[in-house]
Amino acid sequence: MNNKEEEYKEIFLAEAMENFEEINRLLTVLEKSKNDKNTVHALFRITHTLKGNAAGMGYTGIAEMAHVLEDLFGEVREGKIVLDESLYAPLFKATDVLGALVNSVRDGKEVKYKGIKTKLEVLLKRAHENAADKSEQEPTKVAISNDNPFAPDAIGVGAQPFVEEEAESPDESDTKISFSDLVQVPVRKLDNLLNLVGELIIEKDRILASKVNSGRGSNEYARLSRISSDLQYSVMDVRLVQVGFLFNKFHRVVRDAATLEKKNVVLKLEGTETEIDRNVLQVISDSLIHIVRNAVGHGVESPEERKAAGKPVEGTVWLTAKGETESVIIEIKDDGKGLNYDRIKAKAIAKGLATAEDLERMTQDELSLLIFEPGFSTMDQVTAIAGRGVGMDVVRKTLDSIGGEIKVSSEAGVGTTIQLTLPSSMAVKSCLLFELKEEVYAIPLAYTESVISLYRSSIHKAGGGLVASHLGKNIAIVFLKDVFDYDPIMVGQSNNALQKAYDSVHPEEKLDIVVVTFNNRTVGFVVDKLLQQKEIVEKPLMKPVDKIKFIGGFTILGSGNVCLVLNVPFILHFIFSLSSQGRSSKNFSLN
Repeated sequence: MNNKEEEYKEIFLAEAMENFEEINRLLTVLEKSKNDKNTVHALFRITHTLKGNAAGMGYTGIAEMAHVLEDLFGEVREGKIVLDESLYAPLFKATDVLGALVNSVRDGKEVKYKGIKTKLEVLLKRAHENAADKSEQEPTKVAISNDNPFAPDAIGVGAQPFVEEEAESPDESDTKISFSDLVQVPVRKLDNLLNLVGELIIEKDRILASKVNSGRGSNEYARLSRISSDLQYSVMDVRLVQVGFLFNKFHRVVRDAATLEKKNVVLKLEGTETEIDRNVLQVISDSLIHIVRNAVGHGVESPEERKAAGKPVEGTVWLTAKGETESVIIEIKDDGKGLNYDRIKAKAIAKGLATAEDLERMTQDELSLLIFEPGFSTMDQVTAIAGRGVGMDVVRKTLDSIGGEIKVSSEAGVGTTIQLTLPSSMAVKSCLLFELKEEVYAIPLAYTESVISLYRSSIHKAGGGLVASHLGKNIAIVFLKDVFDYDPIMVGQSNNALQKAYDSVHPEEKLDIVVVTFNNRTVGFVVDKLLQQKEIVEKPLMKPVDKIKFIGGFTILGSGNVCLVLNVPFILHFIFSLSSQGRSSKNFSLN
């Protein structure tokens, strides 16, 4: 049995044991309150759920026992059978057998269940026959008496009603309580545990740093390092959930959106077993709703339009997920009409987002990202779920907040695909450490494309900014000193705010540059000194410094010093804003 099958088996056993215990509890409640309809409804639902889960896993015995109990509680619910004291003994017996069958999945023991199952089936059969024979609409009362269906005469002399002999009823000394191998833990406890592990990692780094400074042996703390790392990744693994946990909720979202738009749309899911940090999934859930609703409202055509275009009347939306090394890629795809780039250009000009010249230079990927601008919509008329220009800008801000990326591709008449690249975990980040003004900062490797060294003479002024050639392309170069020293009052008197540090550098000086990429924009950050690559446990900024947008969080290094983590999405947005608003120069462009 592979790991996935074993994991599904554990999940099934945990739920089945919970169902078994709840059936026992509800039966005791029903025995004392015989007219409690809510309890009967609950018993019916639980046995129905258990039957379906067991059938899906291939556990025939459990499915058969749960099925006959479901039928019996269904008859009680409809008033065809009235439970009295004489029926509770066989019901509790059947429940015990059901529990033994669940336990047998774990320990492999053989459990005889056909006898009690047949008894319940005979009871149901007699109830149906009695209900059919009576003209009065009174419920059939079944009790242990001369009419008892469990008695031989009720079935027929010499008949063998049971497929096999049932095992002897266990006496009180044999009664055991079973425990599931799985436990439910509140997420806040996992968050607290992960925070403590983060403190442990920071303390480990401090000890290792002091070891190096004291000249002690290199293997002395190797075991501490290994155990703390294993503990860290074990806690992170506990927080992982399958994306199917969220994807399965979208059948209703698509159905409701399609009904409002009077369209015929079906949802298809792929890669639901892909695992991701629960916190990441929770953060992007609203964003996914916006995108899926937009796929139905903007993308998929009406049945008449699809028929005229030679497409199936039923549109399709796909939700797919796949795991990469340190990220999870979620795609939302539709087979609709695709993006209308001419309309996107017209709307962008009308809203002042770009000039006609800028739009002509943009690639289709860059044009596609305009749909995430605040207030942007290509719909001429507002519908129930589209046309307000609200939602897609929120999606982008949400993705930026967790270090995610968006990519859009579209083909006219074929459909549109929106790809979200998400971090598999928000707790631990691989970062590149560097020095700036004698302080240590970190850039997440998720945004880092490469590290290069260029002479100052290889960098050139272009309008109010700087450019250099990298891999055959011109990229913007920005001194991080200039970004951190930016003064909106002083910059109004000069258009070279991003050239100040450049002017003070000797032409033959070699510069360390970190090339970062985010949402199809590439910029080279000039830093004072490159240090090392390191995995850090990032902590959020707390009040009163939580409003500093350039910084996404912080960590503590082995030296005990605080290291700030750059908020790359916001820094790039800030630099691009300077360019697009013409504050630095009308000719300066990031790409």
